[in-house]
Amino acid sequence: MNGLLLFCGFMTFIYLPWDLFIKPVAEDQEVWFGYMFTGWAAKGTGVLHWYVYGAASWGFWQMKSWMFPWASLYTAQVAIGMFAWSFLNAQGPGITVALISAIPFVLLAVALWRAKHRFDGDGSTKNDSHAAE
Repeated sequence: MNGLLLFCGFMTFIYLPWDLFIKPVAEDQEVWFGYMFTGWAAKGTGVLHWYVYGAASWGFWQMKSWMFPWASLYTAQVAIGMFAWSFLNAQGPGITVALISAIPFVLLAVALWRAKHRFDGDGSTKNDSHAAE
């Protein structure tokens, strides 16, 4: 989860501000559920990404209870998007590549789902007895 916190922090404070305020509209692209938005639609959905990553940064930093189930569900959405993008992309890499690209995100979504006890809202690790499961 520390890696996810760092990734969300990077997206919140470095990448998305650059993406929204500096990257030219003509070059902007955002992907949701495997569908790519471009131009102003990408800028609009980029704002949504900024909110998602900002909330996730705060949620992972404080281990907020509301992060369960949202972290897992968002990661599952990324897995669906990776599969759909790889499978439906014009280059058509095929179902094998689509599955391979989605599997790491499916595993991460399952791990986040199973980590419910870690999201207690106070940042403590008092429930680490479950870590051996």
